[in-house]
Amino acid sequence: MKRRQAIKNLSILPVAGVAMGGFSQIDSVLSTKEKASPPKRDFFKELGVIPRINAGATMTYLSGSLMMPEVLEAINSTSHDFANMYELQDKAGAKIAEMLQCEAAMVTSGAAGALVLGTAACITGKDPELIRSLPNPPGPQREVIIQKTHRYVFDQSVRNTGVRLVEVEDAGHMERSINESTVMALFFNGAESWGGPPDKIKHEEFVEICKRHKIPSFIDAAADVPPVENLFKYQKIGFDLVTFSGGKMIMGPQSAGLLFGRKDLIEAAKLNNSPHECPIGRPQKVNKEEIFGMYAALKIYLEKDHKKEWQGWLDRISSIVSKIEKIPTIKTETVIPKGPANVFPSLRVSWDQSKVKISGQDISKALEEGTPSIIAGGRGNSLNIGVVLLRPDQVDVVAGRVREILQKAVV
Repeated sequence: MKRRQAIKNLSILPVAGVAMGGFSQIDSVLSTKEKASPPKRDFFKELGVIPRINAGATMTYLSGSLMMPEVLEAINSTSHDFANMYELQDKAGAKIAEMLQCEAAMVTSGAAGALVLGTAACITGKDPELIRSLPNPPGPQREVIIQKTHRYVFDQSVRNTGVRLVEVEDAGHMERSINESTVMALFFNGAESWGGPPDKIKHEEFVEICKRHKIPSFIDAAADVPPVENLFKYQKIGFDLVTFSGGKMIMGPQSAGLLFGRKDLIEAAKLNNSPHECPIGRPQKVNKEEIFGMYAALKIYLEKDHKKEWQGWLDRISSIVSKIEKIPTIKTETVIPKGPANVFPSLRVSWDQSKVKISGQDISKALEEGTPSIIAGGRGNSLNIGVVLLRPDQVDVVAGRVREILQKAVV
């Protein structure tokens, strides 16, 4: 390898050796003397944390999804130098907006952080006094419209800005509830997916009402890719602000997200965010590596072969089925949610408990307490196995453990 090429390759090497091993990667690559590599540290073992196999879904408590190698490369290769964070957010946002075909974009501390910043932007605009005053701006309490069936745990992020949520039942009720204190209307895109009733106010009507009354509309679509088309769908409908999680199926940093839409609102959101020192978003700092990583993740996600990826997931299901289908009374089903959230295939396994004496809950417990620890959801006489977050080498591991547990329960 030529020296110039070796130096170029250093940009993608991790810096763990410098921080922990007492020598630099430059020494390792360029030294004329061979040096033994330091033993690799097992940080899971060092901290006593059990590594898990995620045969479930992109749950935050399980650290979302695993970052793609290209995302880790973006993080590692940008960790060696400083950056002006204002410049980085602006330039990364411009590239992201170009990819998403929208006016403006920014990287946030997850979709929850985007909810805070987007709401703050609707309250303050670019007014420095209002920005400094949140969450208690002068005058009447600001209000945000939301469908009653769309109330959810994450609307706490919206309420953190000091607003009052006004619940509405239908379009007529929404029209009557808008007043001079209304600063925004929030649409939770996954309400039906979370087991709620059908939306009484559909996307298009919701946006139309907002535009007629000149109030910004904001849609939380955090978990709503795949399909990839959803990244473009809601802005085309006319929502002023859109947020997606970065650490779910886009497979970027777990602590990053996307906020995009109207340029004036994105610029106001930036003013309410770090690195500015006083605003409500200062605690939601996103470091430079996460911004680079989120940019890389989105680029890769948009360019990948989504049909091939989907078929790969179905192949994983087929592989698992082939290893457990001969167990007595076993039935299997590929489950694909209707959406819009978490639309990807998983495997549901069920059995006759008079022949296989075990419950889904007991299988889940056995999987989690076993080695390796596997997270999968079981209840009654069924087990749901998620396949989209498994590493390729983990598919057979999961299949083998499930087969082992079920076979032991056969009577």
